[in-house]
Amino acid sequence: MLTSSKQKKLFNALKKYHKKYLTKKIIDLDESGTRLMVNTLLTDVLGYIPIEEVKTEYLIKGTYADYVIQIKGVRHFLVEVKSFSLKLSENHLRQAINYGANEGIEWILLTNGKQFELYKILFGKPIEKRKIFSIDLTDSSKIRKSAECFQYLHKDNVTKKGLKQYWNRCEALNPTTVAGILYDTKILNFIKKILKIKFKNKFSDEEVKDAMKRVFAEVVDIDNIKTKTIKNAKNKLRNKASAESKIKTTKTEKIIQ
Repeated sequence: MLTSSKQKKLFNALKKYHKKYLTKKIIDLDESGTRLMVNTLLTDVLGYIPIEEVKTEYLIKGTYADYVIQIKGVRHFLVEVKSFSLKLSENHLRQAINYGANEGIEWILLTNGKQFELYKILFGKPIEKRKIFSIDLTDSSKIRKSAECFQYLHKDNVTKKGLKQYWNRCEALNPTTVAGILYDTKILNFIKKILKIKFKNKFSDEEVKDAMKRVFAEVVDIDNIKTKTIKNAKNKLRNKASAESKIKTTKTEKIIQ
């Protein structure tokens, strides 16, 4: 992630981009005009050096990708630009994915100058993709939130392997990853102990798993969850363990005597 001062600078640069290009009503802007907008974002906002690091019309197997961000010979991500008036579609994404897959470039930024979608290509059989974020810069109230996402594409972050770290964060917080942790045997046993203390009943793994499935499927008001109950249960578990330890110690001392 960027430092707080660089985050502030990025935020101000995005505001300037918004004011310059997105506060005026643009009726008809072709792809070449949209590229001028995107070029400004890549250089003035994200900090890449024109020509040297922003490769335009990048040749890929007889066709051209709009931009490839390349620093010291390393290609970090590909940018596919569509006309300002066009709505980004699955067909546009498929074209960009093909470019990236053919060149072994893992990251794709698809944009029409106002909407920006970042994708990660997953090189498997078949090749898949994962949407990381989707941003609409026409909404001035969301520029700060947009800056939080764009910081991962900033040159200072990319050169420090920030995209890999960003991907690790995305994978860590993926619902499938979190669900796998929650279904771990240690977690299930902990939940069963808490339930036993609070409700004076024993519960099987399957019963707890079924309850957790309902938690995932149903809408739960997080603000009304009583975390205090869980803390009390933890304290009871600690007190019980401490009491059992004291009993064992007393028995041992009697045997020794």
